[in-house]
Amino acid sequence: MSATPSVSTSQDRDTADLARFGYKQELKRSLGFFSSFAVAFSYISPSTGIFTLFFLGLTTLGGVMIWTWPVVAIGQFIIALNFAEVTSHYPLAGSVFQWSKYMAKRAYSWFTGWIYLFAGILTVTSVVATLPIALIPALEGLGWHSLNFDLNTELVVALITLVVITVLNIYGVKLVAIINNTGVLFEILGMFVFAIVLLAFHNHQGFKIVTDSGGLHIGANTFLAGMFMSLFVIYGFDTASTLAEETRDPRRAAPRAVLYSIVGAFIIGGVFLLATLMSIPNLHTAISGAYGPQNIIEANFSHPFATIYLLVVSAAIFVCCLSIMAATIRLGFGMARDKQLPFSGVLSKVSSSLHTPIWTCLVIAALAAIPFIQFDGAGIIAIAATAMIYFSYFLGNLAILRDRLRGWPRTKAPFKLGKWGVAINLLGLAYGLAMLINFAWPRAASNPEPKQTVVAGVQSLNFHVGFLNDIPILWTVFVVIVIIGALYYLIVGRSKEFAPVTAPPDGEPIPAAEGAA
Repeated sequence: MSATPSVSTSQDRDTADLARFGYKQELKRSLGFFSSFAVAFSYISPSTGIFTLFFLGLTTLGGVMIWTWPVVAIGQFIIALNFAEVTSHYPLAGSVFQWSKYMAKRAYSWFTGWIYLFAGILTVTSVVATLPIALIPALEGLGWHSLNFDLNTELVVALITLVVITVLNIYGVKLVAIINNTGVLFEILGMFVFAIVLLAFHNHQGFKIVTDSGGLHIGANTFLAGMFMSLFVIYGFDTASTLAEETRDPRRAAPRAVLYSIVGAFIIGGVFLLATLMSIPNLHTAISGAYGPQNIIEANFSHPFATIYLLVVSAAIFVCCLSIMAATIRLGFGMARDKQLPFSGVLSKVSSSLHTPIWTCLVIAALAAIPFIQFDGAGIIAIAATAMIYFSYFLGNLAILRDRLRGWPRTKAPFKLGKWGVAINLLGLAYGLAMLINFAWPRAASNPEPKQTVVAGVQSLNFHVGFLNDIPILWTVFVVIVIIGALYYLIVGRSKEFAPVTAPPDGEPIPAAEGAA
């Protein structure tokens, strides 16, 4: 009988805390710590990223690709430490956009949010395009032999997935959380158990695989290119921050969820990656055939077992799709609520019955479908999405450093870095800048020109504008998004009324945590 007042007190405290920032509690606050962690872990989703770009790491570095995993994990954990502290101070929907809003000028925060929004949209596109890689072989294993594993079939499956996750997100974060929590357990147990089975019964290479390049040249340039699989996996940990307004006791729960999601993904993904490499029957054949995990699964297991595992992986990727879209929707809602997007009035409306911003859900889905007009598989979209995410992270970290040098934080919060804050911030910026240069570097493996995307003698990606086919794809994506954003902001955005930037005064204590779980 005593639980109800405690829960009510906790919710009232969170609602009052949000009001201190000038916002009304409209989204339903139904996520606990595990759900917050699960959403962030699902966004990272080791199985999704590994299935998407495993072939790139393998064909660039051979077995040595595994060393990119700890390098990226350490770099991202440094950034996550910085973000965890800021989350504890600003538990609001929108993460990087919200933080830069409080720590930088209006134009800077708007630009940061704009880049981050489209990075999220491209990530939605890339993960729904990844699902067919595991699902189509699984369906074929179930007897659906009429399916062809080609780009057209992948496109249809991806679009169906996009529609389904949009509908589920419309029906509320609690439904998404239930599916998500179940999916995370399947992914963690499935990947770990599967890895143990591979190591015990299908170890063809031994531990020496981690130093075997399969005859490929290993140098600084190839290692940087081979990092793209790991770079695509380990981001999105700030999703726990983005859903802070739907999390109970977010000042404490969200920072822990941010950090635990990286640690969990590093361990589970690392074990899975090692086991997958060790179970390759013939490394030279795998490299020449640009094998993905699905090829290695089918090469080692009986038909029924391979089908079952591919279904488990498909479920994990589907959950990843759900959580990434949920996070992107909250970012769009947060910007619209601050009157920073076109049609902000409509996009910021929350359904009184479903407690979700329905129009934001639909618009995010529509924008995520645009890259499918020129579909060339998940790989290119994934690289563009990751680069945009890293750029928005870099901008956010830059704003945080600026405020740190001016004395932030002045208010105590549950998670704090103390005297290490500036050093960690600087390390995060150095790592982020190095990776941005890596992303932008023109190379056929990771940032090709459209004319270099040739399959069976045919250019598979064609913008049908001569000079665009001669420009690295990432450059084109970045410039188009920046130009559209700049035109909107200069013509319309800067003259729109900006929602007041309201924050608790420096030195004002954080609400007490009596009764908090």
